[in-house]
This record gives sequence, structure tokens and C-alpha cells, in this order.
Amino acid sequence: MPFMQGYTAEAALCESLGGGKVRCLACAHRCVTAPGGAGRCAVRFNDGGKLRVPRGYVSGLAPDPIEKKPFFHALPGARTLSFGMFGCNFRCSFCQNWSISDARTAEWTGALRVGADRLAAEAVSSGAGVVVSTYNEPLITAEWAAEVFDEAKRRGLRTAFVSNGYATPEAAAFLKPRLDFWKADLKSFDDANYRKVCGAELGKVLDGIRLIKAAGFWLEIVTLLVPGFNDSDAEVSAMAGFIAGLSPDIPWHLTAFHPDHLMTDVPAAPASALYRARGGGLSERLNYV
Repeated sequence: MPFMQGYTAEAALCESLGGGKVRCLACAHRCVTAPGGAGRCAVRFNDGGKLRVPRGYVSGLAPDPIEKKPFFHALPGARTLSFGMFGCNFRCSFCQNWSISDARTAEWTGALRVGADRLAAEAVSSGAGVVVSTYNEPLITAEWAAEVFDEAKRRGLRTAFVSNGYATPEAAAFLKPRLDFWKADLKSFDDANYRKVCGAELGKVLDGIRLIKAAGFWLEIVTLLVPGFNDSDAEVSAMAGFIAGLSPDIPWHLTAFHPDHLMTDVPAAPASALYRARGGGLSERLNYV
């Protein structure tokens, strides 16, 4: 990936294992790589015994209302400046940002070189009150997000992650001084489906969500409702029950699947499925669905 060579920095979220090997601590995969190797995300890689990570570019940059992220009752009506990068630690068959989430096939020529100070200044000039790391998975570029967020904080702005929730205690501690709002996905409540469709483990997602809540971040949870994958009454109730067990005041966003990426043969989620799932969430005593 020649593009990466000029857009990286040494990782903060890693540990040396000796013999040139390093363990990444940015997400719950905790990938171990030897020199020349890369993690599952393909953008955190071992360069001569040092873990190198993305820095100094964006794959996309846009103003958005905070409700689109989505956040509910977190600075309602606020304008955000959203930025993304390349790569993801998941391989979701229904990914709607697949053109940037797979770093191995992404069009890197579409990247814009930019400094953290410029991004924060752009947020201010555009009237944004929040800077958001989104579009791809922000945990795998946490060091760059931290740099941007530090500049944003110096200008009195709030900060947010739109994430799959595969967090580690090390990443949460690293981000805590500079990250305010954290949206986490709960894509299913079936471990086999998580492994097959997303390349991840349900238990580690649940641990990540518990960690985010316990660390004191403003937490909201999103489930993309996919027909035949996670929309049964039993699974909806299980997801809602888990969230309610953490706090009945955590907002749960239900969004509608549309055919995309590797799941173009699955029909779009009808509005009736969303309303039924909302009823299931409310029956589990969630206050905001």
C-alpha cells in the first residue's frame, strides 16, 4: 500500500513482544504482527518492529446534523464536521461504506492530506460544535482521531466516535480525556452470525459496550435491522434486554437495511419491521427507541 508510507505515525496503542513482534491494542482483535505484517484492518502495520498507524489525511469530510450520526439528545440540532479514513477491523457483508472500509481495495487517490489543526479550524469556520470520526471504523485510527480531537478541544468543541464498539480498556483510557460521545453498533445477538457476517465476536462487542458505558462516555447504540439476520422478535428482545440491563436511558437507534455490498439479494427492511422492533425495545423498558 504505497500511499500509506507518507501518511503514518508510530502507534501509541501497542506493545512490543520482542523479536520484532508487536501487539496492537486499538481494538479487541489485539492483532500480533511480525515485521512486514499488518493487522486485520490492513492499515496498522509492523514496520521493522514498530507499529505504524494512519495519520494526516481524510477519505471524506462533510458537515452533518448530529442527529444523522445518530445521536439523540446530545446537543440537539448541533452541526458536526464528520471525517473518515480508510480501513475497518470488521468485514460486514452488508457494509454501506465498503468503498472505503476495505483498505486493500479502496481508491487511495481520493484521500486528502490535511493536518489536525486545519480540521479543527474548518469545524469552527463551518459553525460545527462537534467533530466526529466516522464513515470507517475510528478505533483503528484512534491516534489520529486523538490528535484531531485535541485540536478540537482547544477550540471549545465536542468530539464523537461512530464505531462498531470493538473497544479495549487501553483504547478507552487513551480516548477518555478527549472523546465525549460514542455511538456503538450492536449488529446481532448471535455469535455465529457475528463471526460469519462481520468477522467479529459477539462477546467482545458486548464487553466493548459495557466498557464504553462504565468509562463514562455518552453512549448510544445502533442496530441495522436486516431481514432474516437479526430481526426476529426473540433476537430483538435479547438486544433490548442487554441494553436495558446497562441503563434504560441508553438510546437505541433502529435503522433500515437496504441491499448493498455482498447482500444485494436480501430485501430492504420494511417500516413495519422497524415499528415491531421498536415495540420490542419498549417492552424491555427502554425509554428511548
